[in-house]
Amino acid sequence: MGQAARPASRRFYDINGWCFVSAALALIAAFMVYPICQSLWMSLHSGQGTVTEFVGLGNIGRLTSDPIFIKALSNTFVFLIVQVPIMIVLALVMASCLNMPNLKAKGIIRTIIFLPCVTSLVAYSVLFKSMFSYDGVINSTLAYLGLISEPIPWLSDPFWAKVVIIIAVTWRWTGYNMIFYLAAMQNIDKSIYEAARIDGISAFRRFISITIPMLKPVILFTTVTSTIGTLQLFDEAMNITSGGPSDSTLTLSLYIYNLSFKFVPNFGYAATVSYVIVILVAILAFIQFYAARERE
Repeated sequence: MGQAARPASRRFYDINGWCFVSAALALIAAFMVYPICQSLWMSLHSGQGTVTEFVGLGNIGRLTSDPIFIKALSNTFVFLIVQVPIMIVLALVMASCLNMPNLKAKGIIRTIIFLPCVTSLVAYSVLFKSMFSYDGVINSTLAYLGLISEPIPWLSDPFWAKVVIIIAVTWRWTGYNMIFYLAAMQNIDKSIYEAARIDGISAFRRFISITIPMLKPVILFTTVTSTIGTLQLFDEAMNITSGGPSDSTLTLSLYIYNLSFKFVPNFGYAATVSYVIVILVAILAFIQFYAARERE
């Protein structure tokens, strides 16, 4: 009797379980699965606005001959290659300094460094645009200190415009990564450092040989998330430089926005460019996970 009733009871609980998650599954299907499938189908079309025609893989061929796309792709990789390592290293150094036992006012310093992460993207972008303008506070300060003889064209020179974007992104997200590293450092057994200190190992060597290997999973996580965020870089390029000058700070996400809302709308081609970001994220994440596994 008991054994016969058990399968029926299991089916009852299975049905209840599916009913419990059905609302969440319906929302996921409506707001994630359907848009993904629709955008994939849209990427096979091309045209102006809602007047489109099926072109198959024609949009992929268009990518290779589109100079603006190539420019946006190269700019995105420049930001990725330069900004992400700087941000990771700075976050590690800051976390290591805040992990020092004799440091005072840790809470205040930690809050100050993390505060940029919770500021408004638009507000801080407008602030940076004002600070780095030709007659802004940055040029005024550098001139007052005698470091420059004439203002630096931060926002009108292609090189300096990239520098401003890198500084802005680093300023905002370094504290975010630092919190992860600091939390992981505080979980490392202090006896390991004490034994290394007794053996006469220097602080720098302890950081390289003990701290970094212990933080490997966290470093991998922050590297992947920072890579994803940089490949999707939009707000800073949009609000500080608008992709200029001469498309020198145009990113893939900003190009997608321009294709959809600024130029004559071509939603099919914009969807194709968006899948380039998806493929790049997947490839780079796989490479990073594979490289981390090889080191182990």
